[in-house]
Amino acid sequence: MNLDDALPGFIAECADLLREMETGLLDCACGAHDAETINSIFRVAHTIKGSAGLFGLDAIVEFVHVVETALDAVRLGRVSMTEELVALLLRCKDHIESLVGRITGADGADDPLLDARGVEILAALKQATGAKESGKVQMGSGGATPAASPEKTEDWRICVRFGPDVLTSGMDPLGFIRYLKTFGEILAVAVLEEALPPPPDMQPEICYLGFEIDFRTAADQARIEAAFEFVREDCTLTVSAGAPSVTVAPTAARDSTSDSSPRKQLSAEGGAAAATVRVDAAKLDYLITRIGELIIAAAGANLLARRAGNTELEESTSTLSGLVEQVREGALQLRMVKIGGTFSRFQRTVHDVSRELGKEIRLVIRGEDTELDKTVVERIADPLTHLVRNAIDHGIEPAEVRIARGKPAAGTVTLNAYHDSGSIVIEVSDDGGGLKREKILSKALERGLAEADRPFTDSEVFGFVFEAGFSTAERVTNLSGRGVGMDVVKRNITALRGTVGIRSAEGSGTTVTVRLPLTLAIINGFQVAVGKSSFVLPLDTIEECVEFSAEDGHDFANLRGGLLPFVRLREIFGTSEPAARRQSIVVVKHAGERAGLVVDALLGEFQTVIKPLGKLFRNVDCVSGSSILGNGDVALILDVPALVQQATAGVQRRAAGALGIQIGE
Repeated sequence: MNLDDALPGFIAECADLLREMETGLLDCACGAHDAETINSIFRVAHTIKGSAGLFGLDAIVEFVHVVETALDAVRLGRVSMTEELVALLLRCKDHIESLVGRITGADGADDPLLDARGVEILAALKQATGAKESGKVQMGSGGATPAASPEKTEDWRICVRFGPDVLTSGMDPLGFIRYLKTFGEILAVAVLEEALPPPPDMQPEICYLGFEIDFRTAADQARIEAAFEFVREDCTLTVSAGAPSVTVAPTAARDSTSDSSPRKQLSAEGGAAAATVRVDAAKLDYLITRIGELIIAAAGANLLARRAGNTELEESTSTLSGLVEQVREGALQLRMVKIGGTFSRFQRTVHDVSRELGKEIRLVIRGEDTELDKTVVERIADPLTHLVRNAIDHGIEPAEVRIARGKPAAGTVTLNAYHDSGSIVIEVSDDGGGLKREKILSKALERGLAEADRPFTDSEVFGFVFEAGFSTAERVTNLSGRGVGMDVVKRNITALRGTVGIRSAEGSGTTVTVRLPLTLAIINGFQVAVGKSSFVLPLDTIEECVEFSAEDGHDFANLRGGLLPFVRLREIFGTSEPAARRQSIVVVKHAGERAGLVVDALLGEFQTVIKPLGKLFRNVDCVSGSSILGNGDVALILDVPALVQQATAGVQRRAAGALGIQIGE
């Protein structure tokens, strides 16, 4: 197999392993110094080093070797896993990530100081663990130790015969020779030809290779055998050193340092199928786009069938639509990922920032199994990072202040995710000092953002922190400022058709709530009409539809004894056609609040392919996107959160004004 073809798999594997390493190190920072955690970190380093050796990536092998040596010392109890060592090992993890990034040409890959930083990190690591400088790298399942001095080297004869399935398992026989060179000297290599069939009988997928290798190294026999651990189940290995040779036959046994290696699992005899398949994101996006076009085409076919009045054709197109819907659901599930992976990355953020600020802070994660679109996950990471850093820097008080207020010295930041009304809700909470409502309102009045004579709800007051350049912070740090940069957070979330709001109680803490659609591609929609215009509502936001019977001049209705504020879409969009004789109210729900939308006609459910609005229409109120109907017409997708807020805010302000109070007091 061409190593270049296998390299993307190695890079993806490294990304997963490095995340596992970071998680283990952060667990150690929280006091989890158990043997299993240390061993899991060691196994990650061991696997990365072994895989990098197969590809001849010497820079990675040499760096990870020293890291593995340090971890082996911790594992054997010679070195304690202190907080300082954890921080140093996290720097090592970051550097390994950069070395892998250099292969892919990622941002910062051409950093001229990368190698110099690696030398600096390794020097600090050797000093912290008391390791001595070593010459060559030794690989092996028992861990890495400093290489012995040259006078202690020994000559070995290695005879290896690879099994027929080695190539189809993704292994490169030449890679093992390159791997041996990282901790010894190849004196001679002979190819074993006795098993070669006549050329006409050769199969390109079958491995016929075997080698006899004269090898000089300071490593012992166990370490030499461990160099072939990824194919131990599919080769015959003989290692001898001036004594009767020892033959290692294929075996199903797995040593403790390689159990977790994905490469070894792939090479297991029997060709067991992998549980997951990596798919290029661009290919998946292309599939979703084509399915969207298929949905539009199917809707058009349904419309033509109804117009033709052909019963058999209508039944056929109905069956087609059902199958298209199933394909759509399956395709969208391919892009759904758990948000726990994103949440877990903030363990590192909390660890680093709290160390920098001298605060003791713990991160609590809830709802990590909640799923949403991969595209949404990728684009929400930066806003969440800003919110978490904000909570740590300006939300959590210093320990002495917390103790004086009767709080625990350690602050808590909580990340929570759950589904609600067809959306995903992400909450970033802290148990810090909270926002000062009156100070924010005063600042807003000073800047002309608020009218002096009108009442404000708490959500409206706290919403001012999302204005560009708005800040009430008494100090500005290099990390964040409560309100500084929050306009960027809101802009990024709004670009995802999401909303963001704040709840806070002074002295008790703050919660920032982000609501996002589960997917940015296709939704189940409900079509309504106002005059000759069609609009689409996300079906998950609709509770019910009732007949409209409110009195003229009112903006609320009586719904089974309860007050239901509503808005007339006719007034919002300036529709000039006469109103229908019988109108309806569509009752929608968002963030625990209900409102009604007055429409002329209810046109029913249909699958909605979301199309972004052009630049000219991006700032249109109460519209979040568009869709193409089966007849080719364009229907606007309504922004339910904005409509609910518009309906409820008007009623609340008038009620507060009548009572002469500030809402929220």
